[in-house]
Amino acid sequence: MTVGGSADQPTRLAMWSGPRNISTAMMRSWENRPDCEVLDEPLYAYYLAKTGIDHPAREQVLATMASDLPAVVTGLLAPLPAGTIGYQKHMTHHLLADTDRSWIAALRNVLLIRDPREVVSSYIRSRSHVEPADIGIHQQVLLLTQLGPETPIIDAADFLGDPETYLRWLCDWLGVDFTPAMLSWPAGPRDSDGVWAPHWYEAVRRSTGFEPGRAREAHLDGPAAAVAAACADDFAVLHERRLRL
Repeated sequence: MTVGGSADQPTRLAMWSGPRNISTAMMRSWENRPDCEVLDEPLYAYYLAKTGIDHPAREQVLATMASDLPAVVTGLLAPLPAGTIGYQKHMTHHLLADTDRSWIAALRNVLLIRDPREVVSSYIRSRSHVEPADIGIHQQVLLLTQLGPETPIIDAADFLGDPETYLRWLCDWLGVDFTPAMLSWPAGPRDSDGVWAPHWYEAVRRSTGFEPGRAREAHLDGPAAAVAAACADDFAVLHERRLRL
């Protein structure tokens, strides 16, 4: 099995998630491979500039990342060193209604999903205001429509029950070798972390591997419960089509 694709067909994996999923831990896993380069939410500045939305570290994000979509896409599709896997951690809520999505077809795309009740419960610990559009589940359904029914969908709860099996499947799907290095990593920050990391990455910075899966009770009320309920039908569509290993 070859690692990292070929010069003509580089291996670019795009993991499309909503916030407060296991997306950063997944990025850690791939970055711990010696043959992988990662990009942390490369559309974030574009999203903030277009929407004007207030997020933690907003001004730092805009000051340190490109917000022009064509420039960002050029970087996402730029040549990779021979034998290198390019891993892109994306948030689906960064895809706006008028965002050009034609470039996404050049990537190997996977959807990473999580129960919206758990997402919202975690999200409001870092940002008190939340709307359905903030957690990306509806956007995942739209992206699935664009990419087609064969697009892999991984539920975080399933993955955490057996990370190695799911990582082996992903590596086989990509045509790259699995390495046990993907199952653990050193604690601490990374140069690849976005400047927003101090606001969102506290737990993953302490981590040295995937946290064992466990049932979580998400107690929501008021607007937060309404957001989770508004996303329930879309999540059910994705969950029904998820990868089962």
